[in-house]
Amino acid sequence: MTTAVWLQGGACGGNTAAVLGAADPALADLAECGVEWLWHPALAPATGAAAEAVLAACADGTTPLDLLVFEGAVIQGPDGTGRFDQLAGRPVRDWLADLAGQARFVVAVGTCAAFGGLAALDPGPAAPTGLQFQRDAKGGCLGAGWRSSEGFPVINLAGCPVHPDIVLGVLLALATGRAGDLALDQFGRPRTYFTSFAHTGCPRQSYNEFKQAASAFGEGTRGGCLFAELGCRGPMTHAACNRLLWNGQSSKTRAGTPCLGCTEPDFPAAGLAPGTVFRTRTLSGAIPREVPAGEDHVTYLARSAAARVAAPEWAKADMFVV
Repeated sequence: MTTAVWLQGGACGGNTAAVLGAADPALADLAECGVEWLWHPALAPATGAAAEAVLAACADGTTPLDLLVFEGAVIQGPDGTGRFDQLAGRPVRDWLADLAGQARFVVAVGTCAAFGGLAALDPGPAAPTGLQFQRDAKGGCLGAGWRSSEGFPVINLAGCPVHPDIVLGVLLALATGRAGDLALDQFGRPRTYFTSFAHTGCPRQSYNEFKQAASAFGEGTRGGCLFAELGCRGPMTHAACNRLLWNGQSSKTRAGTPCLGCTEPDFPAAGLAPGTVFRTRTLSGAIPREVPAGEDHVTYLARSAAARVAAPEWAKADMFVV
């Protein structure tokens, strides 16, 4: 039997909603593998004093705790007290510290839990942070050097929300003794899901290859590349969005919406000026301020110019046909 607690901090609940809607694997598959949810804000029958007793028993070690899953940013305000976000009369931050001290593994579900996410943008008296990162800086609520009783740092499943296959896949691996398979990157993300880019598998790649740009949203998969004009961050975002499709059907870029880079520590991208969330930021009106990972500006501009000249007629004729 693998015991588990799911705790929420400053969150919209989107990751819980995504997991509850999962089909293959489904949340029930965890139970078949021996996972027992001692408490989950949307599933546990225990409320009030009964719920507090369950959490207290895990926090003091009376009940062994294998998996601690945390969703949402850790709220530390006002003035470092954590009182803006309380559960059973205690700051959630304090529950987190006690439960993490007992858990064999701690999993941060969502970019808010991993890096602070949207909540961590200044200004904000709530002082939200991730469990072990504040955006891309190590530290967070638990501290840069924190390790679970199994010697693992926080396992960060970034996304807004995370694809449920990733959440359930990682929890199943931990519950079945395969934690050693989870090689983590420098931000604590499992490399299996966060090594390739959101750009990988995007059906718009042929337009990107020939630098044929979309100029409007919602043009389906045949409407040009979303990077040059509409600010798509797919070429620099480590994510499996076009490999693990939502509902087995779609992704943001397949639906004609630019990737916003929600799996990266700097989400939302720092320094965005008003009105630039869905526009490529440029220098001198034409040069992208950010280019795809692994490229420099000179090489990118030269390659783009050559690609546009060499673009075949089909790459232009197919554009904007839904």
